[in-house]
Amino acid sequence: MPSDREGAERRVRTDWRDHPRLVGAVARLAEVRHGRARVFGFGPATALAAARANEALGLPGTPPSAVTALMDKAALRARANTLHPARPVSFARCGRAALIPFLATLIGYPCVIKPRAGSHGEGVLVVHDEAGARAAAPHYPEVTDLLVEEFLEGPELAVQTLSRQGRHRVLGWTRSLPAPAHDPAHDPASASAPDPGPPFHAPTAHTPTAHTPTTRGHDAPVALDPATAEAVRALVRGVLDLAGHRDGPSHTEVVLTARGPRLIETHPHPGAEEVTQLLRLAHGTDVLAHALSAGLGLPAPVRKPPATAHAGLRYVDFPPGGGPAGAADALAAARALPGVVRVQLQVPPDATVRRAPTGALHHAYVLATGPTRPALTRSLDRATTLLHAPAPARRSR
Repeated sequence: MPSDREGAERRVRTDWRDHPRLVGAVARLAEVRHGRARVFGFGPATALAAARANEALGLPGTPPSAVTALMDKAALRARANTLHPARPVSFARCGRAALIPFLATLIGYPCVIKPRAGSHGEGVLVVHDEAGARAAAPHYPEVTDLLVEEFLEGPELAVQTLSRQGRHRVLGWTRSLPAPAHDPAHDPASASAPDPGPPFHAPTAHTPTAHTPTTRGHDAPVALDPATAEAVRALVRGVLDLAGHRDGPSHTEVVLTARGPRLIETHPHPGAEEVTQLLRLAHGTDVLAHALSAGLGLPAPVRKPPATAHAGLRYVDFPPGGGPAGAADALAAARALPGVVRVQLQVPPDATVRRAPTGALHHAYVLATGPTRPALTRSLDRATTLLHAPAPARRSR
């Protein structure tokens, strides 16, 4: 498989989506024949392909059944509920879109509708009332496979974990920042608005009755009191144990509710690249280096001192009809700001955006550091404002 990872020694070209071809290509390597190798998949699609390849090649790793268990949101919710039987998270399976209003009323408002399988937050909606539930139904096929579940209110954490032979080590967490109902990412005048606090809020008169929950960024480090921190670790480890996840990285989303930490989802792969970069800056922990070392039986990498007191990540989404075209000066100005570590476009530089992104997909992001929280916020706000500024109109000829 092509690899541009730093330190890669060899490139093997194959289609990882074709299981026989992937196994055949990797099996020819001498390291595989001697059991000194491992197939890694660090994304939603590749995690299962890697687990199947490791099993076929007789290499260690989490079995495909455990990866599948973490990807099955209904089964995962049922397993997680056994960890707090006195107050489980309410949920129901939904096989027909027409049943969404009925099931949402049973669960109670607000509630979350999401596909039983999926990634990147695609197809996830929050509904606040019966009108929202009725409006949500046409978004899904008539015959479908959904979950309708209780809305979890409280601050949200993204927890990065590394498992090795069934022992789960929490490497760190970041705080996920919600996009408000009126997203400042689409309004430069609102880019310096104060932090809205916990990721979920009761609807206001201006809140849509159904909307897609999005994250506007992450902050780190996050200080938790010892009891809460231990409860988060216990929840993550318990979920991974119940799913049979034994080896490799995982990414778990947790809400700190008034009843204690509750699971949103767990994924059998690291968080997005930008989230792992944020953790490296704020904690000195390289998630991918830990995963590779553990998978290959090498000593764990030495933890480096954090590069900064505070680090933050903000996503940027361009409005329909806009985009990064003509924004070279804005990109250069944003990258030159104090504390800005990276400004990354996720769309081609000449692209014109036709619709707003959904779920966890975004058009760009800014990664920055700061000696204080206010200094970090100023750098991030200024950078996102520059990227949102409209490009000057081209002269007609």
